[in-house]
Amino acid sequence: MRSREERWSTWSQWPLAGVAVVFLTAYAVEVLADPVGVARAVCEVVINVSWAMFVVDYVVSLVLARQRWRWFVRHLLDLATIALPFLRPLRLLRLVQLFRVLQHSAGTAVRGRVTIYVVATTALLVFVSALAMYDVEHAALGASITSFGDALWWSVVTITTVGYGDLTPVTIEGRLIASGVMVSGIALLGVVTATIASWIIDQVGRRNEEAQTATRRELRELTEEIRALRQRLDQPQSSSTGPSADGG
Repeated sequence: MRSREERWSTWSQWPLAGVAVVFLTAYAVEVLADPVGVARAVCEVVINVSWAMFVVDYVVSLVLARQRWRWFVRHLLDLATIALPFLRPLRLLRLVQLFRVLQHSAGTAVRGRVTIYVVATTALLVFVSALAMYDVEHAALGASITSFGDALWWSVVTITTVGYGDLTPVTIEGRLIASGVMVSGIALLGVVTATIASWIIDQVGRRNEEAQTATRRELRELTEEIRALRQRLDQPQSSSTGPSADGG
């Protein structure tokens, strides 16, 4: 029987993923459109409400946990998503819930679903990291990342571990974001490599299995031909020995 914590996690993961998507939309509008007046106030309300919902989820999960101290230690990143809400670049830590849902959906699933998870996670990471980098860099003194297009290009070359060096962050926040993107890129590259290796091994194993099946089939056919040949060789002997035995 599942614990109360597991039931709460199962029930809340998709609603919280929806909250994360709404938060990302509001944050993207705030960063890219730079709204003023009522529009900006609406964005701030959405961002703060999403933060409050993540706080509720964290508190409920902690209360329902059987071993609260162990749960607390294992969910320090969740704590960061609610403890650092007003540091603008770190607001994107709230999207951890969305990444968690993607990972849970893949789970121990077949290779096709893992591939979908990797593609979706990579695309989300590229957009989120570009958004955060543009937010902290575009107005900084001496910045080379001054447009969202620059930030997207930087994000792509960084997450793929290429790193041309033509665009580099100059702020402390930007360098922290870059560090996270580089680590994430290495992790995703490992998943992609493992998926490709798994596919190659599966293909080789399938070919070997087909070859073994064909070999067994040929052996059976050869055995039947040998048996039939023996029967044909035995028939003349039985017909020639039969009359001599009767004549005797």
